[in-house]
Amino acid sequence: MANAASGMAVHDDCKLKFMELKAKRNYRFILFKIEQQQIVIDKLGEPNESYDDFTSSFPSDECRYAVFDFDFTTEENCQKSKIFFIAWSPDSSKVRMKMVYASSKDRFKRELDGISFELQATDPSEMSLDIVKGRVF
Repeated sequence: MANAASGMAVHDDCKLKFMELKAKRNYRFILFKIEQQQIVIDKLGEPNESYDDFTSSFPSDECRYAVFDFDFTTEENCQKSKIFFIAWSPDSSKVRMKMVYASSKDRFKRELDGISFELQATDPSEMSLDIVKGRVF
């Protein structure tokens, strides 16, 4: 389906794999990239992969979108999870790439139903585990 705002299409696998992450918990995370005017899957994280595995999957010089299924325990000792979205736009990526990702982000995010919150990061410190925990609670 083409994105009206930016002309960007979203590959069917993106929504399908996101639904599997959300409903079946087949994946811990998914990285998405824009390739040939289409948003496609870049990497699928196995259920046993950690948050460090996730953050080390981002390229240092290219933008990405990502979702992560974050497990946590509430103050009432209940196990819960929240899915969050990251817009990764490192300072070292090309200006045009940053513009394309920025203009496509909101529309793409709307295609993924069930996201609890969003982080925007330009370097790894902006998506640290402490920041995520601060947003969850």
